[in-house]
Amino acid sequence: MNGTPARWAPAAAGVIFLALWQAAVWATGVPPYLVPGPLAIMQAFLAVPGLMLGSLLSTLVVTFTALAVSAVLGVALAVAMTASPWARAAIQPWAVALQVTPVVAIAPLIIVWVGDPFAALVVCATIVAFFPIFSNTAIGLASPPAELLDLFRLNGAGAWATLRLLRLPAALPYFLAGLRISGGLALVGAVVAEFVAGAGGFASGLAYRILESGYRLQIPRMFAALVLLSAAGIAINAALALVARWLLRRRGEA
Repeated sequence: MNGTPARWAPAAAGVIFLALWQAAVWATGVPPYLVPGPLAIMQAFLAVPGLMLGSLLSTLVVTFTALAVSAVLGVALAVAMTASPWARAAIQPWAVALQVTPVVAIAPLIIVWVGDPFAALVVCATIVAFFPIFSNTAIGLASPPAELLDLFRLNGAGAWATLRLLRLPAALPYFLAGLRISGGLALVGAVVAEFVAGAGGFASGLAYRILESGYRLQIPRMFAALVLLSAAGIAINAALALVARWLLRRRGEA
């Protein structure tokens, strides 16, 4: 019972904010092509729901594909770094360099080099989403205390057995934390790449709808696309949190 007010507080705050926003729009008489109210944004969405939801689906396909690729690459490279000091010396500087490279600056080159628009969008989003999974997993793989590592070694466990039975289970919470961070970053990377691709004439996703609406001064539709992106980000974060909680609960029961 004590947690019920806290559970409803975000929704209540959102309703109050939207009501104040709509009241301010009515009171000031600001035109919708400058600042649309929530009702105008909803009307813009309801005018073309199929178009907006189709664009959202396109963006989400890129997002989840990039998140899956980031998870595979991040875990594989983190395991390689743990297994070999040579691999650590070779991988870590390039991973950091990739992380600090602004994807908006290299996205046009990637789109030209890759050729296929969908693959190019996935590559851009993967660059943004890769590092949290990689770094968190590497930290998790290195987290078992030296006493446990010595115990495995004294009992004749090889490197593969130690990795499978000790390091990977210890890294699971770290991996899940990185995955939750990368879920939002993959969406950001997909939107950035879609902006670049949309400016070049490739129609894909909600970012293109934002560009299109801006060119046509359809500002309520632009806001509707932004609201869908925000809702998608919140849903991705919540879904990954539920998955992490379920996996950790199952591991605890086991």
